[in-house]
Amino acid sequence: MRDYELSWVGDWSGRRAMLTPTREALYDATDNRRFTYAELDERANRVGTYLIEQLGLRKGDVVSFIARNRVEPIDLYFATGKIGLILAPLSYRLGAPELNHLLSRIQPKAFFYEEHFQSLVEKLEFPSSVKTKIAFGPKDSEYERVVLQTPPKPVNRPKSMNDIHLYIHTGGTTGLPKICLITYRQMLWNSFNIIISGGGQHGINQKELLTFPLFHIGGWNTVTPVFHMGGHVTLIREFNPELILELIERERITHFGGVEAMLRMIANSPRFAQTDLSSLEYISSAGAPCSAEVMRPFWERGIKLTQSYGLTEGGPSNFFFVPVGRDWKTIKEKSQSIGFPMFHCEYKIVDPKTGQPVAVGEIGELWFRGPHTFEGYLNDPEKTQKVLDSEGWVHSGDLARQDEDGFVYIVGRVDDMYISGGENICPEEVERVLIQHPAIAQVAVVGVPDEQWGQVGLAAIVLKPGASVSEAELKTFCREQLGGFRVPKYFKFVSELPLSGPGKINRKMLRERFAKGEL
Repeated sequence: MRDYELSWVGDWSGRRAMLTPTREALYDATDNRRFTYAELDERANRVGTYLIEQLGLRKGDVVSFIARNRVEPIDLYFATGKIGLILAPLSYRLGAPELNHLLSRIQPKAFFYEEHFQSLVEKLEFPSSVKTKIAFGPKDSEYERVVLQTPPKPVNRPKSMNDIHLYIHTGGTTGLPKICLITYRQMLWNSFNIIISGGGQHGINQKELLTFPLFHIGGWNTVTPVFHMGGHVTLIREFNPELILELIERERITHFGGVEAMLRMIANSPRFAQTDLSSLEYISSAGAPCSAEVMRPFWERGIKLTQSYGLTEGGPSNFFFVPVGRDWKTIKEKSQSIGFPMFHCEYKIVDPKTGQPVAVGEIGELWFRGPHTFEGYLNDPEKTQKVLDSEGWVHSGDLARQDEDGFVYIVGRVDDMYISGGENICPEEVERVLIQHPAIAQVAVVGVPDEQWGQVGLAAIVLKPGASVSEAELKTFCREQLGGFRVPKYFKFVSELPLSGPGKINRKMLRERFAKGEL
């Protein structure tokens, strides 16, 4: 499509309200509030009118927020989408120094925040660009009293598909967060990918439970396709396995996504066995590979739980193990696979040094491209060029392999590989062996310095409740399935693994703790 300005671009709530105005679109389970598409669109027009008339914001200006999952961020998403403003969510999991760094880079004109984070907001250093700071949450908040009392006017403006709508920052596990430029085109094609690749079987009857935070691309990439189809989204403030199970049964949820830690806690909940899960079509695991052990309780309940994969820079809708039409034998045998590329995603697995494709079964770096790639990193062309090449390929930094049936597997990170005695070792390969030990609940492997071999493996182990195992036993267990050079030199037992981002192991922190003698 040529770069026309079109009236429907970004007007998610307006178009949906025109088609299905009285259909319920959103349920905020924490506040027990329900909203139709017409109500959400009216809220978006009120917020948009306030942003234009009271704050004087115009296309390309930045609006930022800090909040848990609730209706106000949805208001801002729809309102900024209508006007052509850039919405920049900020993670409440970051510390004040990191947030200050982000604020100085994105230069927002307006800042909205949930009053729940008042103490964090008070520590922030706002740039002079910020015209106003508005809290929401209580019924008497400024947002309720002023913003939502603004008489609504039509605020939608034509926009180009290539205009920027979101600034989404990455987790920042290897340094300060990068800020990804997300266009309307990217969000639209993400939506197409999810709807089409999943078979569109839910359609307007989809009832999605949102578990991913709205400061993460996974949050917006969950709600956008549902609103695109005219389905229904249920919001919760924070992860709570008992509440999730209650809502699945009461609201007849058809789908939700989660990271391994979430799924483990849901399956371990005392309520799990008694909950009616019959409404669930399937569950998608995302963020990081999910073990078969965590998947098994859902399989035993007849729920098809499979993997998906993507990057903020390249999707995030890139790969999906579509369970619809798959037999149980395949689902279980290929459970560690991310399946196949989504409908509008092209990929190849290459030697990270040469860029040449590797043979089937060999490990290489996963590259992909499509109409849903990002526009680069904010004011950082050097980092952009390292990830997005001149032919449109996104260099994921993830190591992958393809089996003889075409299923793709993520096996690690290019920058997580370590070299021991001249041999390349992928931590995930060792982790997949260790997690099979009956005493181990979770495991993470990293390379640490060694005078003799350059680097050796360190395995951080979380044991199952009541279980015990010795270091010698674990070394013997590894040697039965791994070459000697892959067996970790150190085994450290910990109460929990450090995480960063959506359920991903923070390997950098593990290495730092080992260096400080804290493991």
